[in-house]
Amino acid sequence: MGATSEFLARAPRRADGKRNWPPELKARIVAETLIEGETVNAVAKRYELIPSTVSDWRRMARQGKLVLPNLDGMDFVPVEIGAPATVGQSLPATSSSTIDVIKGCVTVRLDAGTPAARIAEIARALAT
Repeated sequence: MGATSEFLARAPRRADGKRNWPPELKARIVAETLIEGETVNAVAKRYELIPSTVSDWRRMARQGKLVLPNLDGMDFVPVEIGAPATVGQSLPATSSSTIDVIKGCVTVRLDAGTPAARIAEIARALAT
């Protein structure tokens, strides 16, 4: 609990006594919720927060308003971003009702209704 206490000490208090959470501290707490086996409730309790506050911060991260640090144990699939196509180059036609998962020369085309968990499984399999 000592590390958590040190962490909480870095969150300055406002005049009304409430903590003023800097964005980097919010991001670290959100990142901990993404570690396999962690829950929003457990992380919120550890930092003396209410779970809805942590959920709000998670929403901010999804919207790109928080940049998350890389913590050991976070369950992400590596993504490779290629160079953008030049203006004169035409892209292959795909239906808007499909999702393409591409790894090297392998393309897996999925229906847009494919559950996110299944897409993540395929992406993990391609990464190995």
